Order: sequence, then structure tokens, then C-alpha cells
Amino acid sequence: MALWMEKGSEPLTQSEKADLDAISALKESAAIELKEKGNQYVKMGKKHYSDAIDCYSRAIDQKVLSDSENSVLFANRAHVNLLLGNCRRALTDADEAIKLCPSNIKAIYRAAKASLSLNLLAEAQSYCQKGLQLDLNNEELKKLGQQIDLKKSEQEKHEAEVSKAVTETKELVSAIETRGLKIGKAMFQELTGLKKPVLDKNNILHWPVLLLYAEVMSSDFIEDFCETDMFTVHLDMISFPINCLSNIFAEDQPLPWDDKNNYKREYVELYYEYQAGSGVCLSKAKLLHYLLEGTAASHLESVGDEEKEAVNETNHAIRGTPKWIKVNERTTLHDVLKDPNFIIPGIPVFYVVSKRSSFYGKFKTGQWAPPSI
Repeated sequence: MALWMEKGSEPLTQSEKADLDAISALKESAAIELKEKGNQYVKMGKKHYSDAIDCYSRAIDQKVLSDSENSVLFANRAHVNLLLGNCRRALTDADEAIKLCPSNIKAIYRAAKASLSLNLLAEAQSYCQKGLQLDLNNEELKKLGQQIDLKKSEQEKHEAEVSKAVTETKELVSAIETRGLKIGKAMFQELTGLKKPVLDKNNILHWPVLLLYAEVMSSDFIEDFCETDMFTVHLDMISFPINCLSNIFAEDQPLPWDDKNNYKREYVELYYEYQAGSGVCLSKAKLLHYLLEGTAASHLESVGDEEKEAVNETNHAIRGTPKWIKVNERTTLHDVLKDPNFIIPGIPVFYVVSKRSSFYGKFKTGQWAPPSI
């Protein structure tokens, strides 16, 4: 009988031919029935989608239908995979459907839709264009094409923002390196957020600066401290009132916790910590990533041309008793930051103390230290 014939052999008798024709007819009937059953399962809803896929797969496996009919089966299975969110499988099925029947408009639409879901925008656009060449008035393809164009526009905009952020950050790192400044691990980010320095068009750095009242661990924040400004400009509030610290030392507006009026302007001194953060300097790569935080490029693992450095994050000192260096208020921020012993903890942090306060002696002798980070 034809059932026992070896694969690839030709039937020798009319009886064998008749058997093969009968088998083929049965398989074709089964395939058509499985296709219709799959369609019914799709209409029954999500709980039956896996049953629909099984029916379409079994129909394809019969290997008796024409290319155009198998193309429909692959396109149908692609549809169900899209409904299930299996976009990669949907694209594979849609591609197979298109190979079998290049004019299968539903397969082309589903290939475009799957590509869009996979963010393969060039491929999605190509499928849409191919479909519209076959059916210029296909509204579904037109609508999908508009979605693809919008997403491409958004992606291009995002890529431009990422490129701009990377370029500006590299210029910022270069400016920091040229000045010989040292940046360490960020401190007090719960107070400062993701504030970072800015390099203006004249190649001047503008720093956000944190002022901490060591005695009570209260704080004030200077949004824009130009590196060429002297400290007196900000502390005296003679100029730049919009961008500078509020007049915290005004006699008629004492600090709420300063009940003894120790923190008047004439009693206030500024200090920074000698080699803050245990003297750890960030490598160039880590500095780039730190400065990219909060930008469109914050997700990048690599920015392309980071130098392979030996471990640059060396400890210059083991943190013990803090050593404080007094700031000459008539110097510029740049002059202070370029001190080889000033490791900037993300952004410049200065400690405000009053020489009239009982806390002053404790601070100066290293009996007080900032919270560990």
C-alpha cells in the first residue's frame, strides 16, 4: 500500500497512485479544517490563542496546501502571536508568509506592526511602503506608517539629545582636566539632587555650591557660582542677587536656629575638608558617567572613547580626623578649587562656622566630622 512506501519513491501502480491521492485529499481536508478551527479559537478570545496557534501549526505541518494557502496560515499565526505580544515570532511568521505570497497584504501589515513593536523602524517603514505599493488606499497601513514616522522622529530627537549631552559632558570633563581639578565621590546628593557644573560658551565653569552649617547640619545652596567670582560676592550679596544665596546673614533676619546671633556676617568663616571622601578621585570614565547622570545619555554604558585607565581611583589618605582648610573669601572659586588638596565631592561643599560659637573650637580641632557617605 502507498502508506508503506519509502519517502521519495514513485508509486508503481494505479492502486498506489489512488492511495496517495486519497491520503493527500485527507490531509488537505484536515489542514483546511484545522485552519477554520484556528480561526474559531481566535474569535473565542485570549484564553484560546494558544489553541489557535496549535491548529495553524498543525495545518502547516500537513504540507499539502498551496503556497498562497500556507501564506494565509503563517499570516494568521503571526496575527495571534502579535495579540500575545510574541513580536519576534510574529515577524518570523509574517516574513515566511510574504516569501510564500509576496502580495499577502495582511502578512505585510503584520510584519510592519511586529517590526514597529520591536523598534525596528527602518524595517517597519520598508514593509509599509511595500504594502502601500500594492494597495495605495489601505487605511491600516497608512495609519501604521504615520505611527512609524512619529516614532522615528522621536527616536531621532532622542538620539540628538543623547549626542548633545555626550558632547557637552566631554567638553566639561576636558575643562575640568585642563584646570587640574579633582572630582571625588558625590556627597550630600539628598540635598543637591543631580546638580552639575555647566561650561558656558566662554569656557567658564559655573558650579552649584553647597554651604553646610556644620554646627546644626543645616544647608544653603548657591545655584550658580561662577568660577571667576570671589566668595565675598555671594556672601555679602552685593551683586547677582537672583542667582546667589539669599541674604542669610542679614541682622534683621537671623537664622531660625541661631538664637544667639552668632552667625552674623562678620563672624562667619568658610572651610573645606582636606581630601574629602577619603581622598578618592574618580577616573575619567567614572567622571563621565557621573556627569551624564540626569541627562538624556544617562543610560549609556559606554560613551565610545573612554580611555582604558589603570586604577586611577587611588586613596590619597585614609579618613581619620578631618582636617579643615580655611577659605580666603577674597579669592575666586577657581583659586580654591585648584588646590591639589581639594577633592571636590561631586560639587563644591563648604562648611560655614562662626568664630563666636562654642562649636568653633570643636570644629577647628577636628572633633567634628561630616556624616559618613
